[in-house]
Amino acid sequence: MSENTNNNKMARNLKGRHVQLIALGGTIGTGLFLGAGQSIHSAGPSIVLAYLIAGLACFLFMRALGELLLSDIDSPSFITFITKYLGDKVGFVAGWTYWFTWISIAMAEITATGIYMKFWFPDLPQWVTGLVVLLLIYLLNSISVAAFGETEFWFSIIKIVAIIALIVTGLVLIAIHYKTPVGHATFANLASGHFFNHQITGFLLSFQMVIFSFAGIEMVGMTASETQNPEKVLPKAINDIPVRIILFYLGSLVILMSIFPWENISPNTSPFVQVFQSIGITSAATIINFVVLTAAASACNSAIYTTGRMLYTLTSDSKTTFGKKLNTLSDRHVPRNSVLLSSIVVAIAVILNIVIPDGVFELISSVATTCLLFTWSLISLAHYKYRKSLTKEETSKLTFKMPFFPYTNFFVVGFMVFVALVMLMKRETAFALIGAIIWISVLFIFKINIDKKNKIK
Repeated sequence: MSENTNNNKMARNLKGRHVQLIALGGTIGTGLFLGAGQSIHSAGPSIVLAYLIAGLACFLFMRALGELLLSDIDSPSFITFITKYLGDKVGFVAGWTYWFTWISIAMAEITATGIYMKFWFPDLPQWVTGLVVLLLIYLLNSISVAAFGETEFWFSIIKIVAIIALIVTGLVLIAIHYKTPVGHATFANLASGHFFNHQITGFLLSFQMVIFSFAGIEMVGMTASETQNPEKVLPKAINDIPVRIILFYLGSLVILMSIFPWENISPNTSPFVQVFQSIGITSAATIINFVVLTAAASACNSAIYTTGRMLYTLTSDSKTTFGKKLNTLSDRHVPRNSVLLSSIVVAIAVILNIVIPDGVFELISSVATTCLLFTWSLISLAHYKYRKSLTKEETSKLTFKMPFFPYTNFFVVGFMVFVALVMLMKRETAFALIGAIIWISVLFIFKINIDKKNKIK
C-alpha cells in the first residue's frame, strides 16, 4: 500500500453513530468491568457518590472541550488548542503525555483480556491472549477509519446491550427476592455495613479507578477532523455521552450491590462475572465474561486508534526521515505507520504480563489516570484562555457555551488536583503519580533543549 504526502487530509468517514459509540466504547471498558470490583471494595456503597461527582466534572470538562472543537472543526486534535492557548512547550508535553496515556490504557486493556480468558482456560498465560488481541486490532486500524468506526460501533453495541440486560435481569432478581449464597437480592443490601467502607479513606481512594473508568470520554476530540457534519454531530455527542455513561455505570453498580452484598465482592476479578457465577447462573456468567472480554478489546481498539492519530499529529512538523514516515497517510487516508509504532510500544505489556502478571493492571491504570488528570486540566485551562480571548460580541455569538463560565473551569481543574492528591495516599498509586510527574518534567526539559538548539542554528 503506497504512502501519500502530508497534503492529504484524513477522510471524514465517521458518522454520528460512530462518534457516539467510539467515545462510549473507549470509556466503557476495563475500568467498569474489572476495576469496579476494586472500587466497590474500597468505597462500599459510597462508590455511587464518587461516580456522581466525577461524572459531573467530566460533563463540564466535555462542554469545555466541545466549545474548543467547534471553534475550529478542522483541527486534527485538541492538542492544537492547548498549543495555541497555553504555548508550544505545553502543547508538546500534552501531546506526548496523551499519547502515553492511551499507550497505558491499551496495555491495561490487553492485560484484562488475558485475565478474562482465564475464566475458560485457567492455565492459559495472560500474555498469549493479549498478543493475539493486539495483532487483530492493529490489522483493523490499518484498513480504514470506516472499518475502525464500524467495528467499534458493534463492539460498543454489545457492551451497551449487555449492561441494559444486566440491569433488567438484576431488577427481576430483586423483584422476586432471589436467594443467593449470602442472602437475598434486595435493594436493602446497599445499606449493609457502612456507607463509607474503611471510613472516608476508602471513598477517597476509589477516585483513582473511577477516573480511569471515564478514560476515553475525551475521544470526541480526536474524531472531529474525521467526522461528517461535525457542527451537528459533536454538540449532540458531547451532551449525550457523559449522561449515558453515568447512567450505565450507576445503574449497573447499584444492581450488582443489590444482588450481592458489596462486602462479598472481590477486588481482584470482574464483579459482573463473580456475582452471576456465585448465584449459580453459570450461563449468564459465561455470557458476561464474553462481554467483558469484548469490552476490553473494544477499549484497546479505541486506544490504538487514538495513539495512531496522536502520533501522526505530533510528528506534523518533524524534519527527520523517521518523523516524516510517521506523518504520512496510506492511500486509505490512515496514519498506518503511526498505528504500527504505537502497537509495537503497547506490546511491552505482553512482556510485563510474562514478568509480573499479578501487578500489571493496577500499576498501568494508575499511570493512565495521572496522565489523564494532567491532560483534562490543560484542556480546561486552554478553554479558559480561549474564552478570555473573545470579545463580548464574539462570546454572544457562541451557540455551544460552557455553562457558568469561568467557575466551572475552576471546579474541573480543582477536582483533578484533588484526585492527584488522593493518589498520594496509597503507595501503588503514589508511585504511578510520581512516575508520571517525572515523565512530564523530562518532556519539558527535552522540549526546552530542542528549542535552544533550534535558536543556535
